[in-house]
Formats: sequence, C-alpha cells, structure tokens
Amino acid sequence: MYKYIVKRILLLIPVLLGVSFLVFTIMSFTPGDPAQLILGESAPKEAVAQLRLEMGLNDPFIVQYLRFVKNAVVGNFGQSYTTGREVFGEIFSRFPNTLILAVLGIIIAVCIGIPLGIISATRQYTLIDSVSMIGALLGVSMPVFWLGLMLILTFSVNLRWLPSGGFDGLKSLILPSVTLGVGSAAIITRMTRSSMLEVIRQDYIRTARAKGVAEKVVINKHALKNALIPVITVVGLQFGGLLGGAVLTESVYSWPGVGRMMVDAIRQKDTPTVLASVIFLAVTFSVVNLAVDILYAYVDPRIKSQYK
Repeated sequence: MYKYIVKRILLLIPVLLGVSFLVFTIMSFTPGDPAQLILGESAPKEAVAQLRLEMGLNDPFIVQYLRFVKNAVVGNFGQSYTTGREVFGEIFSRFPNTLILAVLGIIIAVCIGIPLGIISATRQYTLIDSVSMIGALLGVSMPVFWLGLMLILTFSVNLRWLPSGGFDGLKSLILPSVTLGVGSAAIITRMTRSSMLEVIRQDYIRTARAKGVAEKVVINKHALKNALIPVITVVGLQFGGLLGGAVLTESVYSWPGVGRMMVDAIRQKDTPTVLASVIFLAVTFSVVNLAVDILYAYVDPRIKSQYK
C-alpha cells in the first residue's frame, strides 16, 4: 500500500510540470503587459520598461518558465500583480470557502443520487424509474450558470427567501450548494442505477433471494456493497471536479472562493495567481483521486489483497 502511495505521489510531478507549462504558455502569449498593470495605465513608458526589466519579462519564454519552476520548487510562487500579497496566502485564505461549497455540494449529490439510483434499479421500467432518468438527463444537460441564474431569479428576486450572492450566514450557502449538487447528483444517479442493474442480475443475488433473505438485506448488504466501486469512483471525481470546477458557480453567486479569484486573475493577467491556483487545484484533485483509490481497499477486500 505504501509503495503504491509513493508511486502515485511521484507520478504527480510530471502532471504538475505539464499543467504549469501549459498555463504559463497561455498566460505568456495572451495580450496584456503585467508591468503596465502594476503601475497603472497612466505610468510613463520608462517606468514600465524598467519594471519589465526588474521582473525579467524581457527574458526568453523558456528562461522565464525555468525561473518559475525553480522558485516553485522552494515554495515561492511570487506575489500577486494586483494586490502585492503572496499568492499562496490569498489561496489559503479563500480555499476554505471553496471547500465548504464543494463538501455541501457533494453531500447533496450523494444523498439524492445514490438512493434515487437504487430505487430506479430495483424498480426498472416503472414510472419512478422513468421520472428519475428524465430528471438525471436534465440535471446533466443543464449548464451550471443557467441553473444558478434561475435559482437566483426564483428564490432571491421573486420569492425573496434567500440571498442572491456573497457569503453572509448559512442561508447564503443554500443556492450555490444546490447549484453544484444537482449536476453531480444526476451523474451519480445514472452510475448507481447502471451498477446496481449489473449486480442484481448476478447468480449470488438470486441465490440470496432463493434462501429467503429479506429484500432489503439483499439490496443493501449484497447488491449495494458490490455496486459501490464505480459509484465511489464517480463520487471522487465529482468531488475533485467541484473543488476545481466551481468557477462558474462562484462567479454567479459572487462567492469568495478560489474559483472566483482565479477568474478575476485571468481577466487582469495576474500570472502568478493563476499559476498558483491551477497547481493548487491540480494537487487537490490528485489527492482526492488517491484517497478514492485507497478507499477501494476498504470497500472491496479483493483489491486490498492486490496491494498486499
């Protein structure tokens, strides 16, 4: 098990290098001058040229990237062009807000998706199965920003029950959490139903029923446990995606998280903030996937024996 974990951590290094190089390339070749951004539009050209020289922006692209990698290895990702603060300090101050949103979103998704998927599988081709699959299809198809705007119009503008944005108390968590959770719940529902349908047709399920085992025990103990592996995979991927992909939701609801900070940094061509945010989210996503792989061993003893 420990060798597997170390191997996965080592494989993370080329992934981070590839991600950082891609983002650094995009940010370098997009229009805009960071020195001009820092000094302001009215700054004299001589001052801008001097700052570009001090920041090393006149160096070749590959030299700038290697300098960034060298500094990043020792934990120095630079300072934000817009605020002047250490970029990782800003990320860590905002990440708890993103984490709260992602955790609530995945809880909503799991609480809706898994029970609905089980019911749909055990009552295949019934009305509840058809309705749940239509709802799952709608949930997968709806754009996140559209759903967020519709919820704001309904519950904030018309009914005035919930705030439309910002972070002010528990009520402000409801709409963004639901917005994130609906799409994930649809995917989890479809995967749970598909996995359960495959399992409940196995011979050992028919044997358990032939022995007179109660249907609830057959479904919950025999079928569900064996159907959980692909479901856990989807839940883990969805949680990692919510951590890194809550950009639109945070922008719609003016949520002070990493996603919104990254969008603002892209608009202002704040390269250090964008790079640090992307790398941080890539590491977070990889850690979530590693935790899911380790969780397999506790769900399925056969996988644990492979690690041994």
